Amino acid sequence: MRWRTILLQYCILLVTSVPTDIDKTKVQNTHPVESAKIGPPDTGLYYDEYLKQVIDVLETDRHFREKLQKADVEEIKSGRLSKELDLVSHHVRTKFDELKRQEVGRLRMLIKAKLDSFQDIGMDYLDRLSKAATSDLEDYDKTRHEEFKKYEMMKERERREYLKTLNEERRKEEEFKFEEMKKKHENYPKVNHPGSKDQLKEVWEETDGLDPDDFDPKTFFKLHDVNSDGFPDEQELEALAGRSEFLKATGKKEFLEPDSWETLDQQQFFTEKELKEYENIIALQESELKKRADELRKQKEELQRQHDQLEAQKLEYHQVIQQMEQKKLQGIPPSGPTGKLKFQPHI
Repeated sequence: MRWRTILLQYCILLVTSVPTDIDKTKVQNTHPVESAKIGPPDTGLYYDEYLKQVIDVLETDRHFREKLQKADVEEIKSGRLSKELDLVSHHVRTKFDELKRQEVGRLRMLIKAKLDSFQDIGMDYLDRLSKAATSDLEDYDKTRHEEFKKYEMMKERERREYLKTLNEERRKEEEFKFEEMKKKHENYPKVNHPGSKDQLKEVWEETDGLDPDDFDPKTFFKLHDVNSDGFPDEQELEALAGRSEFLKATGKKEFLEPDSWETLDQQQFFTEKELKEYENIIALQESELKKRADELRKQKEELQRQHDQLEAQKLEYHQVIQQMEQKKLQGIPPSGPTGKLKFQPHI
């Protein structure tokens, strides 16, 4: 329905346009000019040519052309005039079908050309993709690191604030427990790097039940190459290295002296300066929140005062009404501020 509306709006501009009046007395050149057909302007749409062809076909139907000339803009926008498209001649409908098949074929060719261009991916594209992915991952890791650092600083700040609430004896006890916990974590057995000599010797001793002093890479590989295919699978050390690659790796420095894994307790995520800056930021935020809370409290008190004042006025108003009703029942005329009659009865 939408394409019909656009189409009809386009048609009405072409069909019902009125030529501009020209003052013939001011025309200097009286020589006849060869008439030229001025085509419609380019709409900028990717189906502009198809739209022009459809309009040309519509203009060949006399009945629809007459309806279009009599229609106003509201009929075109509302879509009421589009119902007349169902009454066009068979010749026009056949031409529409042909134009539609041609346009669909053209669009399919464009889509195919676009897909073919994506299939030819050069090294430049892969290089840009690799750099973009690396940069995005670095930014992601940096963001996660900053979030974790803030979390650790928050815990340390809460711990120190808690210590301030304790007396001297309790504070020393808590500090002692904290230091003992740190030492316990530091002395915890380190995790051997996967694939290192120490890790394989650990498997040699604990899983295979052999003497660690007799560790031999060739024997170790044969023990865990269960199907004897020369390649350890997921059940065989969960690795995919061949025998030669495995033996070659055992001679590298990383195999003999691997970098030990550090636990979170062994890493320092922030300095005292960073913690101080974080505490200042938190203190500033707390100050702003406290200031805002005070403002809200004052607003609440003012609203409560106004409410109480309105309630008092309401109560006073009801009391006055009751007094007036009582005087009315007793036959006493209402008095003014001075106690005299405010209205004189007519005799």
